[in-house]
Amino acid sequence: MISKVTTATIIGLNAYKVEVETDFVNSLPGVSIVGLPDTSVNESRERIRAAIKNSGFSFPSQKVVINLAPAEIKKEGAIFDLAMALGVLIKDEVISQESVKDFAFLGELSLDGNLRSIKGVFPLVLGLKQAGVSSVIVPYENVEEAALADDIEVYGAKTLSDVVSHFKEEKSLKKTKIDIQEYLKTNSMQEIVYDFKDVKGQTKAKKALEIAAAGGHNILMTGSPGSGKTLMAKCFASILPPLELEEALELTKIYSISGLLKDKGLVTHRPFRTVHHSASATGIIGGGSNPKPGEITLAHHGVLFLDEMVEFPRHVLENLRQPLEDGDVTISRVNSTVKYPANFILVGAMNPCPCGFLGDSQQACTCSEYQIQKYRSRLSGPILDRIDLQIEVPRLSPEELLNTKTDAESSYVIRKRVVKARKIQTERYKSYGFFTNSQLSSKLIKEFCKLDSKSENFLKTAIIKFNLSGRAYDRILKLSRTIADLEGVENIKQAHIAQALQYKSFIIENGK
Repeated sequence: MISKVTTATIIGLNAYKVEVETDFVNSLPGVSIVGLPDTSVNESRERIRAAIKNSGFSFPSQKVVINLAPAEIKKEGAIFDLAMALGVLIKDEVISQESVKDFAFLGELSLDGNLRSIKGVFPLVLGLKQAGVSSVIVPYENVEEAALADDIEVYGAKTLSDVVSHFKEEKSLKKTKIDIQEYLKTNSMQEIVYDFKDVKGQTKAKKALEIAAAGGHNILMTGSPGSGKTLMAKCFASILPPLELEEALELTKIYSISGLLKDKGLVTHRPFRTVHHSASATGIIGGGSNPKPGEITLAHHGVLFLDEMVEFPRHVLENLRQPLEDGDVTISRVNSTVKYPANFILVGAMNPCPCGFLGDSQQACTCSEYQIQKYRSRLSGPILDRIDLQIEVPRLSPEELLNTKTDAESSYVIRKRVVKARKIQTERYKSYGFFTNSQLSSKLIKEFCKLDSKSENFLKTAIIKFNLSGRAYDRILKLSRTIADLEGVENIKQAHIAQALQYKSFIIENGK
């Protein structure tokens, strides 16, 4: 009778249950693994052989055939080592088949039988729970991450011998449980490294960043070198609201699969990803022969900061169009198609011209009109249409620079207003599955961004005067909705629309 052991694999962000079937065949000794394994899975043959022997058990002198079912799903990585080793031991009657029927097993084995940590434990355990598995054993280093999944018993083991002892009832493994709500509450406070109180002047830019944080809107800052664009972008992270539990769990899945969970637990802070303009399209968007998340997915529910935005290759920027519109990215390959979430706030910074001093109060611009137009044209109309706030950041005057007595608001004070506005939005959209105004569809804009006749006529005039696109129209309404929420006003007024139009200056000036 063949042995059967449950484990799982990951495709994209989703986990799929895998059954490891093991049988012995009267043939020359060896190990054969079938079921669409990749190279790393095939290499498990020598690892499990050495791990079983070095753990004090004998390895069969017959041929061992291991099938990873279902066969149509590609199997990658060393996460099947523990399940395959146990399959051999069950077939060899070291432990019973009955004892493991309610368990799933995840983990890579070293040659001496120790269990090594693996990537993607949290989504793997979630997938097993959804597949009806009641208990799971993982490497001890991954146990806290695995325990973030509710309603499934999680055990951590350090060695293959520990797992065998547990099922032989010689020494039981310890069950681990974590209160996720309490964990998030305790660890959600982030130390403020860059504070808006240290940014001199730039009142309009600070207000624009506050609006962007409150409604989840994309923002582009244009200004001469040294005007404070990069510093304010770094300060932007300090005014973002804390993560909702659903957002934290989704981020944890992404970072677990990417191997970026530093504290081996729940992601408790919104990500702030800074990308250099030399980064490849694959590095930013995601992909590869075996598709992996890119920077836009790692920035999910957080910020993607593109400094010197016009220096990025045009094809890279154009690849951002679909994620900015849909909040996800689809990567298609010959053997598979995966979809990754990518609902991030884009914060861009750029100079106004190649020399950087167009419109500067202290230094004259040396660029020709043609150079300026060519430089700005690197950002296409469709990309600019997807950026809700576009502001100019002027150079600070000598008086502002030398002023040591600043009464600028701290990030803590601004963040309180942002959190209050976000709570309004969370309550408003709780039955729609999203949290911010920036995620409103055209249909929902009609429901939640209603205008009185005066405001409607004002906006109609602006559309005609500035030749605004349909997308720009929707985004101005969403921006107006956020401005109204920050003021605690239920209905959008003409003043809110007027303010929203001021933040679309780049589009208006360039006639986009």
